[in-house]
Amino acid sequence: MKSAYIDLRDCTGELANAVIEESAHLGVEGVIVDDPELAKNVPPTLHKVAIVAPETPTTLIDQLVDVVDLLVADHSIVEKFEGLRPHLKTGVLVKVVGEETLNLACKIANEADFTFVQFQQDPSKIPLEILLAAADRAQGSIVTFVEDLEDAVVTLGVLERGSDGILLRPRRVGDVSELVRVCHEESASLAMEEFEIVKLTHLGLGDRVCVDTCTRLRPNEGILVGSYSTGLMLISSETHPLPYMPTRPFRVNAAALHSYTLTPGNRTQYLSELRCGSEVLAVSTDGNVRRVIVGRIKMETRPMLQIEARTSDGTLVDVVAQDDWHVRALGPSASVHNITELRPGDRILGHTLTDQRHVGYAIREFLHEQ
Repeated sequence: MKSAYIDLRDCTGELANAVIEESAHLGVEGVIVDDPELAKNVPPTLHKVAIVAPETPTTLIDQLVDVVDLLVADHSIVEKFEGLRPHLKTGVLVKVVGEETLNLACKIANEADFTFVQFQQDPSKIPLEILLAAADRAQGSIVTFVEDLEDAVVTLGVLERGSDGILLRPRRVGDVSELVRVCHEESASLAMEEFEIVKLTHLGLGDRVCVDTCTRLRPNEGILVGSYSTGLMLISSETHPLPYMPTRPFRVNAAALHSYTLTPGNRTQYLSELRCGSEVLAVSTDGNVRRVIVGRIKMETRPMLQIEARTSDGTLVDVVAQDDWHVRALGPSASVHNITELRPGDRILGHTLTDQRHVGYAIREFLHEQ
């Protein structure tokens, strides 16, 4: 689980109290405070964190030490605070401004319980890549300062691992909710279940959609698609050998254009709505999830096959896909099934959604699909 930290320094008045209230209900890991009085408004369910530097007044540090749970000190002064108060956790702040401080951050990240890193020179993510690679086996947590929510998404995807935590200074009410959503999505997993094939029907011509992503998908990954929002089947990427053509591990020959697919934020979208720059969820057979960017969709008219299946609770779901054996569904133990060779009784993997959908959002109202 990725951790969300909220920076309340320079955040005052109604906005500060609203952000604290928002944070308390959303699973935020901690809030950064530099005002002992404001710290009193932070409920005990949130960790209170202070970040101190050489220029921080001693009188303020003395007050903060008494009220916070985690004291993060600049690397140049951190030794002064070790063992200062029972149960007070300590972390190290490193501001990376060049090669020397980057090397220092790599060393500290392998030793400290908490390393807070602020990259101040290079706008690229190369320094973060180096830090994450150097601390790949470290036991502590790396928390990275980000400028905004877009920066948070990129930071969490660096080296397919990302920082353990993200520190954001909110500009408005709602930023906390968005940050928590991003952090939870990046470490989310889905409950996969076995669907039993019930019936296969060869249909006439229809328009099917290939989803070409900007990511090399793994042999046990695909995207979830289905005709009904209640049940989506896991269709494989083209990472497995094909006759007459090379593999295309960025592509999923998904389903008919009307089909739902699962996207970030627990939303669904029709395949026909995807565009260059859209985001979908790549899902593995063990339920791991990651965001991938759509490079394009490729829609063509092809013969179609209806695959009907039964979920574990007896609900009937289906998907309509291209009637071609090189379209594959993924099954238990990452087994690969050419859809034209499926038979009643075979089992493939899928995911059920408990809520119905309206414009992609989960809703609580009566809705029947057939």
